[in-house]
Amino acid sequence: MILSSVAGLFTSALLLSKAPPTVALNNGVGRLPFMGYNTWNAYHCDINETVVLETARLMKSLGLSDVGYDHMNLDDCYSEKNRSASGDIVANKQRFPSGMNHLTDEIHKLGLKAGIYSDSGWFTCQLYPGSFQNEARDAKQFQDWGFDLLKYDNCAVPFDSILRQGIVGKYSRMADAIAQLAKKSKKPPLIFSLCEWGREQPWLWGRRFGHSWRTTNDIGPEWRFLSSIINQNSFITSATDFYGRNDMDILEVGNGELTFDEAKSHFTAWALMKSPLLISTDLSQVTNETLEILMNREILAINQDPVVGTSISPFRWGVNPDWTSNSTHPAQYWSGESQNGTVFMLLNVLDEPADMFFNLTESPWIRAGRQYSVRDLWTHTDNGTIFRNFTARQVPAHGVVALLMKDAGDEPAGLEPPCARLEWCMDQNGTRIDNINF
Repeated sequence: MILSSVAGLFTSALLLSKAPPTVALNNGVGRLPFMGYNTWNAYHCDINETVVLETARLMKSLGLSDVGYDHMNLDDCYSEKNRSASGDIVANKQRFPSGMNHLTDEIHKLGLKAGIYSDSGWFTCQLYPGSFQNEARDAKQFQDWGFDLLKYDNCAVPFDSILRQGIVGKYSRMADAIAQLAKKSKKPPLIFSLCEWGREQPWLWGRRFGHSWRTTNDIGPEWRFLSSIINQNSFITSATDFYGRNDMDILEVGNGELTFDEAKSHFTAWALMKSPLLISTDLSQVTNETLEILMNREILAINQDPVVGTSISPFRWGVNPDWTSNSTHPAQYWSGESQNGTVFMLLNVLDEPADMFFNLTESPWIRAGRQYSVRDLWTHTDNGTIFRNFTARQVPAHGVVALLMKDAGDEPAGLEPPCARLEWCMDQNGTRIDNINF
């Protein structure tokens, strides 16, 4: 196993580099992570209006829209290969014979929003027309078609002599087009979701333009993809807050070879790190087990917290020294704020069950000298009160524990040692308690 240290200065650089929101973003749209469905992982290019509308209806009938999955998003391959003579993108006549306005009308009738896809280059990743040098035209067309969201990819990059921009300028072209269109049309701007794959550090600049920004390469339906994405995102959690968030890619719950415990870990990490949540499995074949995960209201309530927009963050790595980057063994001990208490995620990255122990005040959101009530967000049970320490017994391999802890008053009097964490614990007379053996 090769381990590499990651400097703590990384987080400082994030904080210093955050720019104030621009006009393109300061529009009141997309305050919380969006939730919904994306066609790509389930169908790739095999999409048509029947598949899209049947999926939208299943989102409604299965109750997914009731818990917040309210976007039905098309990905690549919906158009003809060439623009019209006047320069417009043309919906594929075989796949979408009724046209895009009919499609979005039907989606909206179900109470859902509609999302569309394009690219910042000459072509999309599947070589359909991209939006480079057509940003204003395409933004207007997407709005005229009735779409509410735009996922914007990063393939088919123009030559430097034509582009003459860095990645920030490349994405600003569409962000500016969306902002100008909203100002002119008096309609809500398209939610702008940047799909840049993380190579150009979009967490440093993405919030200037968009609701969210992709932080890694594409996901896959195996644990190794999940652990790698969790590892990469563990170092950039401070970039996420209202109106801007790290997008960890489409959910693989219900796809591939994930175990039930791995799927729970996947969903928990994405939700508590405040990533957009996009289902992409064949809903006509979805199992009750998959729905149980996707519709965990207690986990979703934290993803959609209207008071606290920040992600959970690691407070201890566990297997490795803190601030160690390891794609197979990412950070295990995480916590964060919520409007109703402190959230904890314990992630067992080992290939076997393990006990997981931590001191409560290792989390910066826990007060010393207090006891806490414990709510298990997967068993949906209240598990009494604790103070100082917590141990989760036999967490399954690649499994997760998600907890909500609420302050329940002072801890019992007379506890020894006088500090739960002894380092530099000191009596008011100047005696260092950590030098005393209890």
